[in-house]
Amino acid sequence: MLPSSFLATKNMDRLLLTQTVIFLVIFLFSSNSREVRGSSVMIKCKQVEREALLKFKHSLHATNPLLSSWGSEEEKRECCDWIGISCHNKSGHVIKLDISPSTFGESDEYYTLPLSGEYLSSSLLELRNLRYFRLSHTELSIPFPSFIANFTKLLYLDLSSNFMSGKIPSQFGNLSSLQFLDLSSNQMVITNLDWLSTLSSLRHLDLSGSNLSEAKNWMQPINKLSHLTYLKLSGCSLQTPTPPFLSILNSSTSLSFLDLSLNYLSFSTHQWLYSFMPNLLHLDLTGNKLSFLPQDFGNLTPALTYLDLSSNQIESTIPNTFANMTSLEYLSLSSNFLKGDIPYGFGNMVSLSYLDFSFNQLENSIPNDFGNLTSLESIDLTFNTLKGDITKFIVKNTQLLSLRELWLQSNQLYGLVPRSIGNMINLEILDLSVNSFDGVIDEAHFTKLSKLYHLDLSSNKFLQLNVSSNWIPPFNLQILGLGSCKLGSQFPKWLKTQNSLWQIDISNSGISQSIPNWFWNLTTQLSFANLSNNQISGTIEEAYSSKMKLDDVDLSSNLFHGPIPSFLFKVRTLFLSNNRFSSLNSLCNVTYHYLNVLDISDNQLIGNVPNCLSKLKDIEYLDLSNNKLFGEIPNSIGSLSSIRSLHLSSNNFSGRLPSSMSNCRELEALDMGENKFVGHIPLWIGKSLKKLIILSLRSNHFDKNMPPNLCHLKHLQVLDLSLNNIFGSIPNCIGDFTSMKQNEGLNTVHVRTKTYAFKNTMTNYGEQIFLTWKGTLSKYKSTLGLVKVIDLSSNKLVGEIPREIIELNGLISLNLSRNNLSGQIPANIGQLMSLDALDLSRNHFFGKIPSSLSKVDRLNTLDLSYNNLSGKIPTGPQLQTRDEAAYMGNLDLCGSPLHKKCPDEEEHNATQLSDEHIENEDEFISKGFFISVALGFLVGFWGICFTLIFNKSLRYASFKLLDDIEDWIKLR
Repeated sequence: MLPSSFLATKNMDRLLLTQTVIFLVIFLFSSNSREVRGSSVMIKCKQVEREALLKFKHSLHATNPLLSSWGSEEEKRECCDWIGISCHNKSGHVIKLDISPSTFGESDEYYTLPLSGEYLSSSLLELRNLRYFRLSHTELSIPFPSFIANFTKLLYLDLSSNFMSGKIPSQFGNLSSLQFLDLSSNQMVITNLDWLSTLSSLRHLDLSGSNLSEAKNWMQPINKLSHLTYLKLSGCSLQTPTPPFLSILNSSTSLSFLDLSLNYLSFSTHQWLYSFMPNLLHLDLTGNKLSFLPQDFGNLTPALTYLDLSSNQIESTIPNTFANMTSLEYLSLSSNFLKGDIPYGFGNMVSLSYLDFSFNQLENSIPNDFGNLTSLESIDLTFNTLKGDITKFIVKNTQLLSLRELWLQSNQLYGLVPRSIGNMINLEILDLSVNSFDGVIDEAHFTKLSKLYHLDLSSNKFLQLNVSSNWIPPFNLQILGLGSCKLGSQFPKWLKTQNSLWQIDISNSGISQSIPNWFWNLTTQLSFANLSNNQISGTIEEAYSSKMKLDDVDLSSNLFHGPIPSFLFKVRTLFLSNNRFSSLNSLCNVTYHYLNVLDISDNQLIGNVPNCLSKLKDIEYLDLSNNKLFGEIPNSIGSLSSIRSLHLSSNNFSGRLPSSMSNCRELEALDMGENKFVGHIPLWIGKSLKKLIILSLRSNHFDKNMPPNLCHLKHLQVLDLSLNNIFGSIPNCIGDFTSMKQNEGLNTVHVRTKTYAFKNTMTNYGEQIFLTWKGTLSKYKSTLGLVKVIDLSSNKLVGEIPREIIELNGLISLNLSRNNLSGQIPANIGQLMSLDALDLSRNHFFGKIPSSLSKVDRLNTLDLSYNNLSGKIPTGPQLQTRDEAAYMGNLDLCGSPLHKKCPDEEEHNATQLSDEHIENEDEFISKGFFISVALGFLVGFWGICFTLIFNKSLRYASFKLLDDIEDWIKLR
């Protein structure tokens, strides 16, 4: 949040010095006609110029009093007296024409009834001595008036904030005396800026909002303007200058103010920016495509007082050289991708008043030298990953008496909140929410915080607020956030003193006391109240509503009971879910409803839905699910022409869906599940509710065929018709669900409720629905936009699965179980690569399991049990790692993970066993045989040898035998 005082600093005054000089120059040539009369010199305006001005007036649709002083009546003939006109004090010529709402005062009527017209009269050319021409904040939807190029004496031209279109003529370069030019906030296309080159006296140039995407050499003429001090080209679709246009840059530019925000500029080359730097005081590059920060950036701008680089794509760390910019008063690097630490040295920026590093990825602790920033008024470090204890930083900050705003929301800070924070006497905003602070907050933390109006300590679940029952705070808050803090069982009595509150969050704080009588009349300003997730009990009486002007109330998840008081139905968003309310009859007691969101789910409402729903003209979200409502849905429900989400599930409604619901053409979510509705599914659902994303009619008594025109619901992502009596076949057009053909979740149903002052917090009421997923009924909310489901289980469907279902590439869950479907599972069902859950159990499918299923690597849940499937389960981890229960009841199915082996597996096993036996025998022979032979040879050989050695007679007999054998051989 920008400090209000900063907008009027002396530096901004210096930046507008040029404008003041121009005014002084014009003043020397002009005076008010009444002043002239006061010096007894009566000068009448020129008749030709008066007539020219009247013609100009007649070309405008002046429906407001802006030009009421202009006229041809005798008393109005002195045109120098007309509002917006100034004349030269000697010649009487008109030299100033100023037509803008700010000229005529601050009244809203000048802005709500602006000037309009189809053209500007060229009669103004008679004003040949015009020095100052201002025509701004009109509704002139006209081409750019080219005749203005003939006002060669113009010093000041402001045509900003009109609806002018077309191109600027090249003759515009004739305005060589022009010092101030503002053509911002129009609809002009400028293909080149060559006409600027001759405006050598120009000091102030603002073309913001013009389309300069084709002006490739936009820097060349600008750098020729040697006197230019103020340049604003915000939102001009500028591209980064390419090298051919960089060679002519004049580095001695006199620029002190440069705003190039909301363009397509990058740091692919730095030279284009550095040429502007030497004398800059103000630099705004917000909303470009800067991807990094040059390390020497801080050394190039010694005089800079204002630097805004927010909302870019910067992924680098913060250069240490930033600490050298000691003249900086305003620094914003928010909404980037900055990482790493905040470098030390920032404590040297003693002039720094505003520091914003929010929405980045900065890490580690807050530097202690931040405590040296004695001029600091606002520091915003929200939405980073900063860690650590803030005690040292805060203790040092006790000398920062200028600090007004301290934003530390959504980090990972922890530890105690130091009591010294109570000494920051100028503190107005303190936001420590969504961190991990612990300990006790007591009265000492707020001792001197008399100016505090915004206090948010919410989502620090270990933080406890402990103050005395008679404590009177020194502050008067407008915004209070204590959600998820420990407040004790009683309502904080000190809230009685806060008579300016307009937002309060004390949710999940442990309160169990009934709402005290004074709460609803606490303040006439109270707009938002969140008391959810406590144990607050009792009834809410009508008597508390006399001055209540609440817009948004959240009393969900408490113990309230009894009827809902009618005053609550006067708010815009009302959350009463998960209580014990018993009746909503008081809904009909309210004359006119502004309700946009109404959630009374999970209560004990009983009876019929009141037949006054037609009063809910603005309702977008209505949730009455999980109650005890019964009877038929009233026809008045068809009057909810704005409704986008309707939940009536888990009640005892009966009868048919009223045909008047076909008028609810904005419906995106319709959940009527778990009731007792009968009849066929209405044809008007597919014909009239073309925006449906979620359709759940589960667990009712619908019968007959599934209507083919449901296939016309191109945006449908969730179709749940399970647990009904629907028969017939699945329509072949089921493959026409366009959104289910996309791999990513494209549609979610969110009803925006309000932007609250709890910093950067947008409240949206997200869609939620119960779905059967992996056999379990579960609630889906935050991930619902990613879910794409078809559930037709537990019906009486027959026939085959349509081959067209394969076209639904984004389908995540398909449940067709418990029907009478037959035929073969489509062979290419594996093309549904996004499938996480597939249940085809308890049907009559036959044939083999398609091998393509093994390629669906996301498949976590599969149930094909109790069919007539046969053959071998295909190989692959997605099919063979399943529990056996996924395939049971298919008598002819075999293979892993079933214990039943396939015939080819048994034959293969037998052959393998025989081969193994033979192989084992060979292995035994090859080892045992050769070992025995070797041992036998050794034993026999050495046995004979030893015998011959020790038995002499045997040795002689042996040798004689060998000799006889040798002789016999020779004779042979």
